[in-house]
Amino acid sequence: LLLHLVFLLARERPGLGVDVISLNGKWQLMNSNSSVSLSAEVPGCVHTALQRQGFISDPYYRFNDLAYRWISLDSWTYTTLFSVPTHVRGKGKAVLVFEGVDTVSTISLNGVTIGKTDNMFRRYDFEVTGLLKDEENVLQVWIMSAVTYASQRSHAHTEYRVPPDCPPPVQKGECHVNFIRKAQSSFSWDWGPSFPTLGIWKGVRLEVFNSSRVLSYTTSPKYDSEHSSWNVEVELFFDVFVASKGLVHLSIPLLQSEAEFQLSLTPGQSKKSFVLQLNQSVSLWWPFGHGEQFLYYLTIDVNLEGGETFNVAFRTVELVQEPIPSSPGLSFYFRINGKPIFLKGSNWIPVHAFQDQVTTDMITILLRSAQKANMNTLRVWGGGVYEQDIFYSLCDMYGIMIWQDFMFACALYPTEKDFIQTVREEVTQQVRRLKSHPSVVIWSGNNENEAAIATDWFNISVAARPLYVKDYVNLYVENIRDIVLQEDSTRPFLVSSPTNGVESEKEGWVAKDPYDPHYGDTHYYSYYKDCWDWTAFPRTRFASEYGFQSWPSLSTLSKVSVSSDWDFSSNFSAHRQHHEDGNQQMLKQAELHYILPNSTDPVQKYRDTIYITQVMQAQCVKIQTEFYRCSRSDIVEGKGHTMGTLYWQLNDIWQGPSWSSVEFGGKWKMLHYWATDFYAPILSAGVEDKGDLLIYGVSDSHSEKHNVKVKLHSWSSFNAVCSLESNVTKIKAGGSTLVFQHSISGLLMQCGNCTRRSCIVAFHLSSPEGQLISPHNHIFLSSPRYAEGLQKPNITDTGIVQNFFVTLHCSFPAVYVWLDVDNIPGHFDVNGFLMLSKKSTVIFGAWRPTTAEEITANLHITSLRDVY
Repeated sequence: LLLHLVFLLARERPGLGVDVISLNGKWQLMNSNSSVSLSAEVPGCVHTALQRQGFISDPYYRFNDLAYRWISLDSWTYTTLFSVPTHVRGKGKAVLVFEGVDTVSTISLNGVTIGKTDNMFRRYDFEVTGLLKDEENVLQVWIMSAVTYASQRSHAHTEYRVPPDCPPPVQKGECHVNFIRKAQSSFSWDWGPSFPTLGIWKGVRLEVFNSSRVLSYTTSPKYDSEHSSWNVEVELFFDVFVASKGLVHLSIPLLQSEAEFQLSLTPGQSKKSFVLQLNQSVSLWWPFGHGEQFLYYLTIDVNLEGGETFNVAFRTVELVQEPIPSSPGLSFYFRINGKPIFLKGSNWIPVHAFQDQVTTDMITILLRSAQKANMNTLRVWGGGVYEQDIFYSLCDMYGIMIWQDFMFACALYPTEKDFIQTVREEVTQQVRRLKSHPSVVIWSGNNENEAAIATDWFNISVAARPLYVKDYVNLYVENIRDIVLQEDSTRPFLVSSPTNGVESEKEGWVAKDPYDPHYGDTHYYSYYKDCWDWTAFPRTRFASEYGFQSWPSLSTLSKVSVSSDWDFSSNFSAHRQHHEDGNQQMLKQAELHYILPNSTDPVQKYRDTIYITQVMQAQCVKIQTEFYRCSRSDIVEGKGHTMGTLYWQLNDIWQGPSWSSVEFGGKWKMLHYWATDFYAPILSAGVEDKGDLLIYGVSDSHSEKHNVKVKLHSWSSFNAVCSLESNVTKIKAGGSTLVFQHSISGLLMQCGNCTRRSCIVAFHLSSPEGQLISPHNHIFLSSPRYAEGLQKPNITDTGIVQNFFVTLHCSFPAVYVWLDVDNIPGHFDVNGFLMLSKKSTVIFGAWRPTTAEEITANLHITSLRDVY
C-alpha cells in the first residue's frame, strides 16, 4: 500500500525544475454577512469546518439535514495568507493550481480576480505571474451557494424546460441540480440526505518555474496481436513557458525494457507521446478470482532529473456484442485477456456526503469487503463523484474491475455553450487521470438518461421529444463519447446504462426500449411482486442494477438518534426514508414469507423489525442473483446468456434505510454475508420449476466433475429425514449446468415424514472424493411463515474463547441465525445462516483491538423464530 501511495504522490509532482508551495492547511472562513467567522482546513468543506469548530453538531444527527439547510443557502469566503521566497518569486511563470473547488467560485489574489470555477470535477490552473508580492499574499475564494446558482441557471433557461425541476418531496432535497456540475446526489437522493456542500475539497498549490512543467502523465499498455507482443504508450502533457529540448527515458526494469527519446517543446500546452516496446513476455493482470494482479514499475525520466515511477499492468478488455444462436438480439459480455468473464459485484455510491471526511481506511474497508464477498466488479455510479486516486489504485491491487460512469444521472441536462465546454474539460481531465488504471474496464456516459427519454419519465410531448433527443446526442455522443474515443482507445464506451448498446446506436442513440433483455444491460426493481418468484425477473444479458431496501443495525442508527426514534412509525423513521413508501414496501415484502415481529418491548420490536428487513433483503437479492448466475448458459424463449450481476448497492452515504449490503461505517448487513456465498467461484443454486426441484452447478472458471448431495431436514429434528446424491456430472467451465432434477412431490413421498411446510432442502456440491466444493445452500418448499414444527431454538453461546471463536448451541433447528456485536468493528466468517446441528462455531474477525469480554458483553443472537 505504501508503494501505491508513493505512486499517487508522484502523479502530483510537476517535475524537478518546478518549485511547489502547498497552500493546504488552515484558512479563514466567513459567511456572506460576516456573522460567522472561523478557521477551516483545506482541503475541506464548510459543514466540516463548522462542526469541528463547534458551530454545529453532527449534520447526520436526527433531523439536522433540515436544520442546517441555511449553510448551503449562504455564500462563503475562504481566505489565506502566504509568502513566497525571493528565489522562487523571480522565476518566469507562476500558476495557482486548484485540484477541486466545490463548486461555483470567484478567486482573487491580492485583490485581483484571477478566475472563476463552475465544476467540482475539474482541476483549475490560474496564471498569477506578476501578481505575487514580496510580503504576504492574500488569496481569497468566494463560493456561491450551489442551490442559488442552480436555481438562477434554471430560470435563465427560458427557451424550454430541462427536467426534472425538483426531487420528489420524500427526499427533502433541493432543486435544479442538473444545472450545476456537482455531485448530483448532493441535492438529495432516495438513499441519502441533501447537503449541497461548499468548499475547497481538494488541494491547492502554487507552482513556479522557468521553462516547463508536466501537467499529467498517462500510460496505455497495448497488445499487438499481429506480432504477439506488448508495448506501452506514454503520454506527457506539458505547460511550456520557454522553448526547450531534452530527453525522455522510459524503463520497466523487471521486463528489461527501456528506451530514450528526443523531446522538443514549444511555448504553450502540448502533448507528447512515446511508445516503449517490450523485449519479453509479460505477466497479465486478471480480475479477482481469475488470476494474479501483476503490476510493474514504469519509470518516466524527463531530462534525466530523477524520474517518476508509475504502475503499469497488462490486460485487454473487450465488450462483446454479437449474435447468439437461438436468440434474437446480441450478447453483452466482457472478455478480459481473451477470456469471457462473468462480472459479479455491486454499485458504488459516495462514501460520505462530505468528501473531505472520506479516509483511506474507509475506502479500504469497503473494497476489502467487496473482495471478501467474491466480487470482481464495482460500478462507480453516475450521480456521485469520480473517486479519489487511492480508490482506483486499491482496485488495481485487489483485482476489482470498475465500470466508470460519467457524473450524470436520472435527469436531462442543458447544452449551452459554457455548460458543454466545462463538461468537455471535465471529461478530458478525468479520462487522463483514470485511464492508466487496469481496473477501469469501461466508460459509461450516464445513469438512466436514455431510459428517462425513452420511457418518458418527465412527460415530454411527442412534438418536443426530438429536441431532447438532439440535446442528449449532443452531450453524450458528440461531446463526451467523442472525447473518450480520442483520449482512450483501450477500453469500450457505452453512452448510458441501461442501454441496448449497439442497438441503441442504430436507433439514434435512444432506443425504443432500453430495458429490452435481448440487448445490453438492464436495471430492474419490483418491490410489491413476490421476490421469491424467480420467473418474474428479466432474463437479461447483464443485470447492472437490481435490489431491495433494508434498515441498518440499531448500533449504526443509535449514533444519530435517540430512544424515542426507535419505532418504525416514528417521525425519525419516516424522515430517514427517502424512497416513496419504502418502509411499507419492506414490511409488505417481508410479510409475504415471514411473521412480522410482535414483541411488546418497543426497542426489541424495533431491533427485530430491522432484522426482518435484512432477512427479506438478503433472501430477495440471493434469489435474483442466483437466477442470473444460473442463466449464463441458458437461452429460454430467446432470452438469457446473462454475463453480469451488479446489485444495488454496496455502501451507504449515511445512517438510514437503503439498498446497501454494507452499512455506513463498514458493518456488514446480512446481504453482504450472503453475497460471499452467492458470488462464490463455484455455486450450487436451487429453484422450483413446475413442481420440480432443479439444482444447478455454476462455475466461474474450472470444469470439474462434481455431484450434488441433497438432504431433507425436518424443522423439529436435527437428524436428516433422508439423503440423496446425484450422479457425477461435469460442470461447464465458465457456465451453469443442471446437476439435479426431481419432482418435489416424489421427493417428499420418497423421504416420508416430510411435507412442504415441515421440511427444508439443504444441498451442496461435492467432489467425487466427497470434498465440499460449493458453499452450503438450501431452498424452502414453502414460506417460513407457514413452517410447521419450527420452534424457538433457544440459542446460547458458551462464551468467546481466544481468537474470538463463538460456539453456539441450540435446542431445535434455526433459520437466519444472526450474530451482532453492536459497535465492535469487524465481521464473522458466517452469519445469517441455517443451523441444522445442535452445535456450531463461528469466528469473529475484529478490525481493531478488542477482547473476548467486550465481544461477549455486546453479543446479540437472533433467529427467525425469536422475533414472534
